[in-house]
Amino acid sequence: MKKDINTKFEEALKIANETDIKLPPDIMLHFYAHFKQATKGNKYRRKSEEGEQPLRNAFKQHAWYQLNHLTEKEAKKEYIKLVNKYLKPKK
Repeated sequence: MKKDINTKFEEALKIANETDIKLPPDIMLHFYAHFKQATKGNKYRRKSEEGEQPLRNAFKQHAWYQLNHLTEKEAKKEYIKLVNKYLKPKK
């Protein structure tokens, strides 16, 4: 039975959340932006949190905004590709 995109995305999230692999900040931005686009689309509202780092948050917001051409489904597919490329063991 073929898995739907939402199931594959949930599996990819589980892998990403449980990994011990330390990725470079630029790759982490790709993960963040694709996750946000996949789950929020172009709804860019962010809650302010105590102790926030404005520069870091600006980079995150900008990375997300750069994906505004992707649908949520397309962003999920791209997120899965990132997990497969950077977090899945090589065979």
